[in-house]
Amino acid sequence: MLRVVGEHFEVIANGVFLMDTRNGESERLLISAAASRMPMGGRMLVGGLGVGFSLRAAVDDPRVGSVVVVEREPAVIAWNQGPLRAVHGDALADPSVTVVEADLVSWLSSCAESFDALCLDIDNGPEWTVSEGNAALYGDSGLTMLRARLRPGGVLAVWSANASASFESRLRAAFASVSMLPVPVPRGEPDVVYLAT
Repeated sequence: MLRVVGEHFEVIANGVFLMDTRNGESERLLISAAASRMPMGGRMLVGGLGVGFSLRAAVDDPRVGSVVVVEREPAVIAWNQGPLRAVHGDALADPSVTVVEADLVSWLSSCAESFDALCLDIDNGPEWTVSEGNAALYGDSGLTMLRARLRPGGVLAVWSANASASFESRLRAAFASVSMLPVPVPRGEPDVVYLAT
């Protein structure tokens, strides 16, 4: 559901608040931190379209040559082509962008493509998944699959609404280098962006 609250939009799924258009700092950091570790003109996957903050950041970053956005909800794609278009300056229309309507886990399992960066923002974090099937991404086999979709030297960036020691431990077992970037929020624990190369 897309809900209008004053000047802002909120995305709600199964009664759970997912995101809104009030800030977007951590979504932009997810992209900029990954892009800073990419070669110039690199290929980026953005898992989850949301309200378009991440996509706009990817389109605007000079290191990003092309972006594939995987979004499973047709309503979210339609909102971004309609009322949310002003939020992200019609980033979907940029010629560097390809939108794939698919479940990210299924799509990654069957695709043969590789990327310089995988930027995942499809859940509220590894321990707070929106749908049960997404939990597979954050386990050992999911991380192995994600690593296989990265080009040599590629970076995995994962957005989370809170820190997860167990997820960080699994990342460290699967990747050579792992860092965590906290993003303060007005209330509660900081959002976190995990980076693994």
